[in-house]
Amino acid sequence: MGNPVFARAEAFQPHSNQQVWQGQQGYQQSQSWGGQPAAAGPGYDPYAQQSQPVMTFDDVVAKTGLVLLTIFAIGVVTYLGVIDRPGLAGGAALLSALVGFVTVMIVASRAKVPVAGVIAYAVIEGVFIGAISAIFERMFPGIVVQAVLGTFCAAGVTLAAYKFLNIRVTSRFRQVVTIATIGFAVAMLANLVMAFFVPAGLGLRAFGAGAGWLPILGSAIGVVLAAMNLVVDFDSAEQGVRNQAPASESWRAAFGVAVTMVWLYTEILRILSYFRSN
Repeated sequence: MGNPVFARAEAFQPHSNQQVWQGQQGYQQSQSWGGQPAAAGPGYDPYAQQSQPVMTFDDVVAKTGLVLLTIFAIGVVTYLGVIDRPGLAGGAALLSALVGFVTVMIVASRAKVPVAGVIAYAVIEGVFIGAISAIFERMFPGIVVQAVLGTFCAAGVTLAAYKFLNIRVTSRFRQVVTIATIGFAVAMLANLVMAFFVPAGLGLRAFGAGAGWLPILGSAIGVVLAAMNLVVDFDSAEQGVRNQAPASESWRAAFGVAVTMVWLYTEILRILSYFRSN
């Protein structure tokens, strides 16, 4: 999958309709003759299994809203605190970006996503969003409001297209999104490393109306990839509900969507700057 949050989570993988998620025990056959749950070995109690809370769309929506609201609230506080301190804003953006990346890798690798880890990520990304927004707002007044509206419009259109155009997320689609996302991430990392030796790095990142065609192309690809990852995220959440994943896995779904939304916002913020003058 493109999003590392779902990469190792079996509960969100496409499976046969004959299978349901059985927590940490993996998948078991859900049907037998007569439509009754099939026996899963000595001591198996189908009624006890059915009593375990499972993930629902309401769970995913509620937790996603909570995570995004936390990011927004912390972002506003950070923005107000650093808007008149460019040096502090730059340091906060860089540090929170690095810590946020490490946090995503740690939380995503856990068999059971820790709620505290998800909230910690939301706080860290709130600092990052607030700091980078302050940097861009000082250079291009009014751009932050445009970027926020653009992000939610893009996410809304993507969700609508997924639901109403009946977009099918096949294994090939997932592979393409994964390979493209990894390639994009490697290119951006190489550009960042080169920036320590050459001010412009590889020339893949810039801002403002003076940016060349290469940064514009890079940001456009970033927006398209972020939207494609959102489609995969929506499908993964739907698979989790269909697979009857444990209710706690709704935090993983919320976490995955939030990671993609932050990426989408930063790409839209940057691409909007190309149409603004300093």
